[in-house]
Amino acid sequence: MISLTEKITLEAVEKLLYSAETIHIDTDWMARVDECYRFLEKFAAEKVIYGINTGFGPMAQWRVDDKYLTDLQYNIIHSHSTGAGEPLDDVYVKSAMIARLGTVLQCRSGVHIDVVKILVEFINREIFPFIPMHGSVGASGDLVQLAHIALCLIGEGEVHYKGQWRPTAEVMKENGIEPLKMHIREGLSITNGTSVMTGISIVNLFHAETLLDWATLAAVWMNEIAASFDDYMSEGENNCRRHEGQQLMARRMRELSEGSQCLKKRAHELYDYGHSDVKVFEHKVQAYYSLRCTPQILGPIYDTLKNTRQILEDELNSATDNPIVDPETQNVYHGGNFHGDYISLEEDKVKIALVRLCMTAERQLNYLFHDRINGILPPFLNLGTLGLNYGMQACQFTATSTTAECQTLAMPNYVHSIPNNNDNQDIVSMGTNSALLCKQVVENCFQVMAIQYIALAQATDCLKIADKLAPASRKIYDKVREMVPLFIEDTPFYKDIATVENYLKTNPLKLK
Repeated sequence: MISLTEKITLEAVEKLLYSAETIHIDTDWMARVDECYRFLEKFAAEKVIYGINTGFGPMAQWRVDDKYLTDLQYNIIHSHSTGAGEPLDDVYVKSAMIARLGTVLQCRSGVHIDVVKILVEFINREIFPFIPMHGSVGASGDLVQLAHIALCLIGEGEVHYKGQWRPTAEVMKENGIEPLKMHIREGLSITNGTSVMTGISIVNLFHAETLLDWATLAAVWMNEIAASFDDYMSEGENNCRRHEGQQLMARRMRELSEGSQCLKKRAHELYDYGHSDVKVFEHKVQAYYSLRCTPQILGPIYDTLKNTRQILEDELNSATDNPIVDPETQNVYHGGNFHGDYISLEEDKVKIALVRLCMTAERQLNYLFHDRINGILPPFLNLGTLGLNYGMQACQFTATSTTAECQTLAMPNYVHSIPNNNDNQDIVSMGTNSALLCKQVVENCFQVMAIQYIALAQATDCLKIADKLAPASRKIYDKVREMVPLFIEDTPFYKDIATVENYLKTNPLKLK
């Protein structure tokens, strides 16, 4: 059980998503949520406060009669449950609910403590509301998708529970959970904020960090296959360029390559005497960029993800609805904390960084498959009869087309804005769209990376160098070979690719 006392960390979220941990909220924290609610209850009397006794959005100019205030809160939930498309997978829904919990726990929402209690029950019992992929423009936050969460909290709609879609009321009754009742502004507060885009982005980050670790090992293994000179990752080379990411990537590569008998030492091969009469060197003096420049390519990706991690943790622990209820200053502030620009811009950065990672993997694959480039491997790693057999030729089609799709998806979404809502929302973030596009790039990258790891194992067997690999590379070579044995005859690869893809997703290297 994870006991929350001050803030929600991304480490805690990762455990909640992937380690079957549950949440417990400290009683002092719950008391602060209640204090905020009690303050609003007193403060709101005889005042005009948006979304409490006014309409929503451009209808805020209309005062709502006191006898309809409870209806008002239900109405925003019902009217905004208009999403379309496939439902988000459970892990993204759970992450979004944790993000919504993080907002409410800032004690600036003025909601009843039942909101916290029911959210915790849904998270701990893995009751996942139906949230369609499409609907948010990321301006008043994720109004539509959050309305679908709210719809389930009040006992309506559908939830995914233990692998089945069922009526929410039925599942809540089965678990002894009373549907949420409206008190002051629960309807608006649950639907208004950046929690869905944040939740999706958090999962994207975890996957992106995993991809970067696999790309780092792949870079080492690639250079082992090419018998590259190892100074491309040396301290002397990389520490004179003052970027943390590049230096850290080079250090990780040095650590991963320890014990390798494949990498060459430039001092031994080229700096010793005896080369003055050599006119043409058979072995490349410098490897291709996709092999040699990997610290410089992966370094900026690391720096991007490090910044994104900080942004997401800050957002996770921010009040992102409107208005802001502040018991400390005894005031209610109206503004735009629901605007998703931070998330939208970060997801575009992550998406672009991962496309670069995918492009590098595709170029490394081309090196492995192109015998006239590598000069040491058979075409397409084909150990059969050339012309009769085709090795991994068609796998390259999949990797190249998937990478090309990533390049199209790399187009920034943060700069797209379409005014709507009677132009009340005249500039919007499209943050959830950015997160969803990034999600697709993540999935594509895993597919390309799966093909790359199958190819790395096959290339290793072509050269018969498994016993010379660094222990880190050898360990994964053995694992890949458990899933995909050495092949000589032509064989369908689609199940193998899916198997390796799942392994890469669910077995992160966790490089430090």
